[in-house]
Amino acid sequence: MSDAPTATSLRPALFLDRDGVLNEDRGYVSRWEDFRWIAGAREAVAAFNRAGWLVIVVTNQSGVGRGFYTEEAMHILHAKMAEDLIAAGGHIDAFYHAPQHPEAPLDAYRHPDPPDRKPNPGMILRALSEWPIDRAASVLVGDKPSDLEAALRAGVRGVLFTGGDLAQFLANEALLPQSSRSP
Repeated sequence: MSDAPTATSLRPALFLDRDGVLNEDRGYVSRWEDFRWIAGAREAVAAFNRAGWLVIVVTNQSGVGRGFYTEEAMHILHAKMAEDLIAAGGHIDAFYHAPQHPEAPLDAYRHPDPPDRKPNPGMILRALSEWPIDRAASVLVGDKPSDLEAALRAGVRGVLFTGGDLAQFLANEALLPQSSRSP
């Protein structure tokens, strides 16, 4: 008997960029003290959780490769985000990050064309291989053309978030699951 997911066990995934989608992009955010949620972000995550979707963050974090902060600091921030989301009734199923950058001053993070760094689809492809995801039903929400390019290259629908309230944006785009909307 195979452990491979069956078509009926596959779940849609909401892939989210971090800076500019989940939190205000204030330039290389690495500390909880500097972190500010985008309006409606926690509510959107919780709504997709209630509807049975996987919620996965795919975030370029070149600030690590550039030496502005460490991967440990980024993981601590992600843990604080997760803790805060629980209080709002939501959770992130997985965080994927790409600290590599072609011009990284740190050798360990320098790569001419990092496969995980968006617009390359590596983070999304890894998630698709590691989670029981229904690719056709999934969507990526990003705030940059490189996010949408990564989604396209991974075979996932991409939607450009231009700011405002994330939950309202997703509702307006008819993406917020019906069963999870507030009455």
